Amino acid sequence: MAFLKKKPDLLSAKARALNDEIAALEAEIKKLDTQLQRPVEPRFSNANTPSVAVVSSPAEKVLPAPAAPEPVFEDVNHAQLAPRAEVPELFNELGVRKYDLPGLLHRLQQHFRGPATSNPRLVNYLAAGGVHGLRPLRYERRIAHRRFIWLVVALCLVLFGMFYVLMPHH
Repeated sequence: MAFLKKKPDLLSAKARALNDEIAALEAEIKKLDTQLQRPVEPRFSNANTPSVAVVSSPAEKVLPAPAAPEPVFEDVNHAQLAPRAEVPELFNELGVRKYDLPGLLHRLQQHFRGPATSNPRLVNYLAAGGVHGLRPLRYERRIAHRRFIWLVVALCLVLFGMFYVLMPHH
């Protein structure tokens, strides 16, 4: 009875494999990071001596202290920071909210458009049929369109039959 078997979820298996690979890479990064970091110990105990650090390594390299960077100043566009003078008032002099037609149209568009995707590359990947074992969204959309057309045809036939039966014959 193959139809009672649950099909394997290919996306979760792929996600599990990718998470395992990410964990292995992070462990390797931590291992390499600890190999690169060596303890730094002061060479002189006297505070009046110049600041020099000694790196504990076989070659005993001496590194000078880094110089303080000079500040970088950028030009500021004050026109963008100034408040806008042409902000439309939302309430009239009686305290009644004004009708905002462009705002209403924008809200309706946003309502029908739906939420933005958090990962548009994944959506494009799935739409192109890039995951092995999953059908592309174009095929699913085609099936939905055919189903809708057959439903409309069936509804039209039922309505035509009802009118034919209920209308008096001359």
